[in-house]
Formats: sequence, C-alpha cells, structure tokens
Amino acid sequence: MRYELMLPNQIRTAIEERWPVVLPLGVLEYHGEHMAVGMDTLAVVRMLELVEAEMNIVILPPFYYGAASYAVAGPEGSGTVQVGGNVLAPFGEALFHGLLRIGFRNIHAIIHHQTENFVAGMPTDLAFKAAGRQAIFRLLEEKSGEGWWGDDAMASYYSEHGEGRNPFNWIQVHPLMSPEILAEYPFDHAGQGETSLMLALCPEAVDMARLAENKGWYTATAKDASAELGARGRDLILARLLTLLKQD
Repeated sequence: MRYELMLPNQIRTAIEERWPVVLPLGVLEYHGEHMAVGMDTLAVVRMLELVEAEMNIVILPPFYYGAASYAVAGPEGSGTVQVGGNVLAPFGEALFHGLLRIGFRNIHAIIHHQTENFVAGMPTDLAFKAAGRQAIFRLLEEKSGEGWWGDDAMASYYSEHGEGRNPFNWIQVHPLMSPEILAEYPFDHAGQGETSLMLALCPEAVDMARLAENKGWYTATAKDASAELGARGRDLILARLLTLLKQD
C-alpha cells in the first residue's frame, strides 16, 4: 500500500503484522539525451509496485533528492540535482526515527544509484545507512535510557542476535541489484542495461529516437537495449526483492 493513502487502522495492521516498509531512495541525474533524469528512482518505484502485487508491503513516498554528483554532467541544462551526503544524513535520521516512533520495525531503503561497489558505499547509501543506525541508537536510549545495552536485562543480547532478533535490523539499506544479478545482467549508466530496464518498467521515460544526440561514452551500448532484455532484469530483481523482504 502507498503510505500516503493508508488509514490509521491500516497502519496499525502493518505494524502488528510486520509488513516491510520500503523507501524508494534515489536521485535526479542526467542519463543521456534519451532517458529521463529520474531513472534510478523510477526503477525502484516500478519494481516495488510489482512486489506490492505479490505481498503486503508499505511503499513510502519516494525520495529523489540524493547525492547525484556532477561526475556524469554538470547541472546546467542537464537536469542533475546534487544534494550532499552531509545534508542527507540528518534528514535520513529524522525520517527513520519518525518511522520507528510510529511503531515500524521492518524498514528498508532500496537504492539503484552508484551501487556497483555497494559494500564500500557511496554518498547517498552511506548517509542513509548511518542515519538508520543513529535513529535506532536514539530510539533505544529514549526508551531504555543510557546504559541500556549494559543493563542485566540485556544479558541475552548475543544469543538473541544470533537467532535473528537484532534491533539493528529494524532499518536496512539494500541495492536494487545484488551481486548475483550483476553477474547475469548488464550494469551501466544509461547504457544497454539501464535503458532496457526502463523500456520494460517505464517506457515513457525513454526516447530511443534521441540516441544520436548522445555524446557520452557511457551511452554507447544503449543502441542494443530492448524491452525483452529489460524484462529479464525485471524478473531477476523481482525474485530477489520478494525473497529479501519476506525474510523479516
């Protein structure tokens, strides 16, 4: 369900049944002349709509204002919006803390932008990962006071952690594509992989007639894009998201 359309009784049901609450996290960034600047976020939104058809899930309003950077193109006339990670972290903490206060304990953010080295991290995902940790620490101290972890009541912390009852799993950040998917599907920026994915998920965000206007090397393979290839990527991502979100 779309969070903004939910009634309070539906929110209480989602809390009680531990529905995944998912934030589509992304940027507005130049993706060549043939593709919409919202590609990275749109891919997440459209995939979550497919997940929603398969399971109970809360989809938060998407956040488009991540750290796009000007590595691909400057902002003038390109449409790229850059918001630094130093600004994102306090926003993310406030957002996550607010969701925890509501009662959600199964919160996820899904990102596609700059995730080829996700373990090392890039500004947007790092900011929201840190924000999630800070929000959890903040709530735990508010609920149980300073020294909460050292209290005798927490003596079972490590055993419960091993059994999966870990409060730091209340908020998690994931890439849209796992390493396993990247081994089977082309990962690029506005090339064959992303263009194909958009043709399958959001064809109105692509205009293949403008390919000739592209100048960046990264768009060279876009001419080989197809909705059929995008559908393969879509199916791989959907299977992974269903497994990932059903784990909790």
